[in-house]
Amino acid sequence: MKTFPNRAGGGATRSPRSWLFAPGHDEKLLRLVFDVGADVVLLDLEDAVPLEMKDRARAMVGEVVASRHCWVRVNRARSEVCARDLDALAGSALGLRIPKVDSAADVEWVAERASGVPLDCTIESARGVLAAFEIASVPACALLSYGGLDLAADLGIAVGEPQTLYARSHLVTAARAAGKPSPSDGVYPMLQDDAGLRREAEAARRLGFFGKSAIHPRQVPIIHEVFAATAEELEWARRVIAAFDASGGAATRTPDGEFVDMPVAERARRILQG
Repeated sequence: MKTFPNRAGGGATRSPRSWLFAPGHDEKLLRLVFDVGADVVLLDLEDAVPLEMKDRARAMVGEVVASRHCWVRVNRARSEVCARDLDALAGSALGLRIPKVDSAADVEWVAERASGVPLDCTIESARGVLAAFEIASVPACALLSYGGLDLAADLGIAVGEPQTLYARSHLVTAARAAGKPSPSDGVYPMLQDDAGLRREAEAARRLGFFGKSAIHPRQVPIIHEVFAATAEELEWARRVIAAFDASGGAATRTPDGEFVDMPVAERARRILQG
């Protein structure tokens, strides 16, 4: 299973397939979101919460995180409202998602106020894309995530795979270069379009993403299915590892003639690890 640092800093925790949002001011959803089966519940204090309800949402989320394991998306780094979020929640949230991260300084500002808390840094702007490696290299940054809707708005383009291919591939490369796990993909806003969600998740996985954010419970099972290894992939990985181990780590081939060397074996091991 892909991993990223846990809150205590010792060992690791599973890298989630699904992050399920719930607005921090919605009392009903704050209860129901934990029953869906998402890998991570992500309580939102940012875009889903109207400005006049920020204080109420923060108080409601504070009550939840005191007794339930979940992450919280705070408001934008270096803002007064984010400072209040961190004062209230940094001591109890399992991790924090930082929206609209443009620089390593944004991450460091949060890390100073939330020491030891894993940070998921969302890239949602042209500046953030160009600074992705520096952002991912900050020790407190546990994971990168992709915010396609805000990025499309910043670039003045339509949301779509061809239009965002460069940015998405750049995030995957930046995360790998910084020694961090594969980034997670952003939300798919068409709630009734299961086929579209599946296509977008499959495209993200082919690019090297692992996991995806969801804004409705019906999206979670599809995301889990897409980011689970198939029976065919697992069987291929077992054949590769068996051949590679039998060769003592030398370049070899499987019984059906596929060439195997160290990079191929490493890919196989990642599949078996989940």
